[in-house]
Amino acid sequence: MKTQIVSAIAFAALAGTLAGCGEPAGKEAVPQPRVENGTVVFPPGSPQLEAIVTVAAEPRKEALLRFNGRLVWDENRTVRVFSPFGGRVQSIAVQAGEAVRAGQALAWVASPELGQAQSDARKAEQDHTLAVKNLARIEELHAAGVAPAKDLQVAQAEFARSAAERSRTAERLKLYGAAAGEVDQRFALRAPMAGVVVERNINPGQELRSDAPADKALFVVSDPAHLWFMLDVSEADVGLLKAGMNIRLARSAPESERFTGRVTQIADFVDPQTRTVKVRGEVDNAERNLKAEMYVIARARVPATQGVLVPPQAVFLHGEQHFAFVDAGAGSFTRKQVRVGPLMEGMQVVLEGLAAGEKAVTDGNLLLERLVSAKD
Repeated sequence: MKTQIVSAIAFAALAGTLAGCGEPAGKEAVPQPRVENGTVVFPPGSPQLEAIVTVAAEPRKEALLRFNGRLVWDENRTVRVFSPFGGRVQSIAVQAGEAVRAGQALAWVASPELGQAQSDARKAEQDHTLAVKNLARIEELHAAGVAPAKDLQVAQAEFARSAAERSRTAERLKLYGAAAGEVDQRFALRAPMAGVVVERNINPGQELRSDAPADKALFVVSDPAHLWFMLDVSEADVGLLKAGMNIRLARSAPESERFTGRVTQIADFVDPQTRTVKVRGEVDNAERNLKAEMYVIARARVPATQGVLVPPQAVFLHGEQHFAFVDAGAGSFTRKQVRVGPLMEGMQVVLEGLAAGEKAVTDGNLLLERLVSAKD
């Protein structure tokens, strides 16, 4: 009986041993990284390190600045025609888009004010003719001892006065291009320079005023082959632009061709409303493809003063701040707050927070940020 009990115990032990041999062996636990003051430290040989990819930050050799602006008429090759007198428009001699030569009549105007000027000029001419005859008569009488010296002095003074008045009234009519020999109250608005009539704001029968607002020119004559560009540049960037430098321009329309302009002037004041500085330049428009008042986008390459370049995925936003993880060596990665600039040819500009040569994490940021956030 005792032998049977021992045999049963031995069998049970053997069965237990066999059953234990059939269970799979327990796997070793994967070593977990630790987080210390924003730095994630992985233990040597951690398989998670294989999911982290880094790229060295490149020094920024040049900066690509971008500005908004528009094209305007070249004011050195543009004139605005106003009427020197009030009056009524009789006829229009040219149309918008028409090429004109210097001195060509643009419109004819009838003006009572001009009639008065013509009358004054004619009266001054007659007064001078009379003064010449009177002076000659007094000189003869004075030579004969009949007329006193006082009468001669008066005649000479009247001659000088009439001559001055005749010159004044004649030059006034000459200034306006009106005829001096007749009183017809009619004068022509003429083109002061050769060019193209790019704007016309006048119609037959229209009443004109000599004190019309300065922004209401009757005609605008310009040379469309030359235009200006006007850019709005921020206070931070204006110091990077210099007169004489070339700038690449493109129309705001998609797929528009690019053209080159040259900076000629940088304003000496900041617009108090927009806090920007006006930068002006010249554009050659020989093909006449560009039009005044077109919106343009300008790009200028200037030497970079600060910052590095990294792939865009190296920088991520957490709350309202930008961050990047940097390889600190020995399996550790440190989170750094950074200040970003613009995207430049597919690369992210980092102005502060990263140094050239530092290895920024491009793949694995999500894992590292989750570990740091869990610790916080």
